[in-house]
Amino acid sequence: LSLKFGDIGNLKGLVIRLLLTTSYYQLSVQNWFSLHRLQLLYNHSVQATFNATGIHAPASYSFHCEHVSSLQRYHALLVPSSANDLSQLWEVTFTDFQIQGFNVQEGHFAYARDCASFFSPAILMGLVMSLILLLVLAYALHMLIHLKSLDRHYECKASPAYFAQMKDNGMGDEKEPLRSSGSESYELRNQQFSKIYI
Repeated sequence: LSLKFGDIGNLKGLVIRLLLTTSYYQLSVQNWFSLHRLQLLYNHSVQATFNATGIHAPASYSFHCEHVSSLQRYHALLVPSSANDLSQLWEVTFTDFQIQGFNVQEGHFAYARDCASFFSPAILMGLVMSLILLLVLAYALHMLIHLKSLDRHYECKASPAYFAQMKDNGMGDEKEPLRSSGSESYELRNQQFSKIYI
């Protein structure tokens, strides 16, 4: 795949050539394409060559990446192929890079396989926080399951208005009328509990 830019400044006939390969993988049971090499051509000869790493996708998909670059701050997916050529003097960066080498239909990209890692720092932090919260929840459930009821240690006390059992035959002796002007009232002789007025 060649991108021809023509003459740019001192660069005569600048061309960026992307060498794509396709291969069949039995494990995934499908064809995959990969960007094998990137070449910079100007003055009608190859001047710099970069080997591409990690740029691959199923043949029916496209590949997308926010940055494809030879710089380390962008993870350097493009590596100079040799220290002898001019690739060491070049810094190549593609922004919002998307490529599909095969099975292009109606001039549109197919579904893109992104270069973003499944374990980015944000995802790892989320997994760690989820694990911590899960451990706290498990500890709380463990404590609730082993929580002992208070009824086993404390018996419900009866009301303090407790009356001793009286004998039926001695009911007449246990009470005596009180002298009052209004109603008839009786007072228990055993006054340690309460008084009853009738």
